[in-house]
Amino acid sequence: MKQYDDIQRRLARGWNTWNARSVLSHVLLPEGLAFNLGIKEKAGRRYLKEATIGRPDQGEARVHPGPHAYDGSYAELELSWHGIEIMVQSGTDGHDLVVLVTPREGSAGALLTVESGMLWNQPGYLTRAGEALVGHLPTRYVNAYGTGALLDDPYVAAQTPYLVMALEGPTGLSTGRKRDVAEIQAVLARQKAALLAGRPAWGELSEVLDAIQTVIAWDTVYEPEHKRVVSPVSRPWCVGWGGYVLFDWDTYFAAYLASVESKELAYVNAVEITREMTEQGFVPNFGTVAGIKSRDRSQPPVGTLVFRELYRRYGERWLLEMVFDDLLRWNRWWPEHRDWDGLLCWGSEPYTPIAGASLETTNVNNWQAAAFESGLDNSPMYDNVPFDAHRHLMALADVGLNGLYVMDCDALAEIAGVLGRKTEAAELAARGQRYRAAMAALWDDRAGMFLNKRMDTGELSPCTSPTNLYALLGRACTQAQAERMVNEHMLNPDEFWGEWVLPTTPRNQAGYGDQYYWRGRIWAPTNFLAYLGLRNYDLPEACSQLAARSVRLLLKEWRERGHIHENYNADTGEGCDSTNSDAFYHWGALLGLIALIEAGHVPAPEAPLP
Repeated sequence: MKQYDDIQRRLARGWNTWNARSVLSHVLLPEGLAFNLGIKEKAGRRYLKEATIGRPDQGEARVHPGPHAYDGSYAELELSWHGIEIMVQSGTDGHDLVVLVTPREGSAGALLTVESGMLWNQPGYLTRAGEALVGHLPTRYVNAYGTGALLDDPYVAAQTPYLVMALEGPTGLSTGRKRDVAEIQAVLARQKAALLAGRPAWGELSEVLDAIQTVIAWDTVYEPEHKRVVSPVSRPWCVGWGGYVLFDWDTYFAAYLASVESKELAYVNAVEITREMTEQGFVPNFGTVAGIKSRDRSQPPVGTLVFRELYRRYGERWLLEMVFDDLLRWNRWWPEHRDWDGLLCWGSEPYTPIAGASLETTNVNNWQAAAFESGLDNSPMYDNVPFDAHRHLMALADVGLNGLYVMDCDALAEIAGVLGRKTEAAELAARGQRYRAAMAALWDDRAGMFLNKRMDTGELSPCTSPTNLYALLGRACTQAQAERMVNEHMLNPDEFWGEWVLPTTPRNQAGYGDQYYWRGRIWAPTNFLAYLGLRNYDLPEACSQLAARSVRLLLKEWRERGHIHENYNADTGEGCDSTNSDAFYHWGALLGLIALIEAGHVPAPEAPLP
């Protein structure tokens, strides 16, 4: 669709930190010309060629991310490496790039390298002409100049023309023409002021807005295989998967987060993960390089919710028209492939993988694959639950999946109404109501909770998670039932409440003490979805308390280290205590989005569409 193609073309232009491999790489799109910063010990052998946020294999490099405009007009970070501490600022001056590297006191003895590059096999070549690096591009050439005296160091680990300067004070780089440090500082001061100019209007939540914008902007990269701008969960995940990986619900949530300030970035994330749809008609758990994707399993269906909220915020009907048929196909897929006696179960089914694609043949049609589909990869809820290889389903009717699916039906019916698709709207409303009614069998009055049901034995499972609250998302309970779930369970300090909330395993159940991945740790998406469910009922105090404690958790590591974690310790509120918690994983910022919705800065998702 032309409107969407125009958005991708606009985004994929100009200077920005597009290169997933390093936050020190500044790239010009669409040409792919790059100037990559590096740090070399003046009297030593060590050389830092690349750096990113939270990656453990960088020779002790630590990056503290700072403000980053979505359009690359300003970005800032602090880097510490073997006693060398620097601040890196970059920005744009018209069509030119300016960069300033400022060493902290006591960081003498470092060299700044600027290595030229043509990324992603784009056409062009590179030369060194006197004091300048020159990118010879198909339609123009771009010169880059340093501010410091150039040094002759033939031992830089580079294969392209480069500059070397001593980091004895603020040292800069500029394209187009040679600028001195004072002029670069003036440009950067102006661009930083422009970026932060609107923050006072957000009051005490301006820090939350900073966190959301910073993590989404730094995690946004250019993905060359499909020639697109997109926001993967983090840069280390891209590198580890061979170039890029997009996860299903993670990327939809990135779109929701980006929508706070960037319509276009929100659109591209929601659309691009939808475009990963498989031939079977579902958005997969993951899509990665060379067409490899999880053709056996999907992930929690939150995409329609996000598209509905993008329409609520921006009111552009063409976006809904573009994706409606794909969302409808995905919605129909769930009951066709995941229904067991009228309720939905997580699953995984066999298929013929792409030749040589080992990722597609690992954990297929088994228990672990079904757990991966849930998104809660190792939750104690699924311990000892058998997998039915004939049905291709885990033998557990999951409250979370059924509540999410009813929400999906309701949201897509609303979208169908906007588009005048009356037949489909009626179909979706009826299907949603059928599963909503079926969920009544999951209510346990003695427990005061909706519980998962073992389909092999017919018993309700006492193992719970915040996902049991997703019955609220599907509006499957009465007000009285909602109050019992909140008062007896969510706000119960023996289960989900406490200083840090909401643990994904209750504090009084087996698995909580592991504090490993989905076994007891706190995850932003479960807090976020539980919060949206609370908003469907008259539970204002519970909404307020969950919002306050979620934002407090977000800001703890944000203030200490500039981190937005994949998950957090439910006893200490820390993220860095576990190597299985990516330090800059964008959905952690959902903890702050809760507060923005609660304060009215982001539209209420439970309200009818205008």
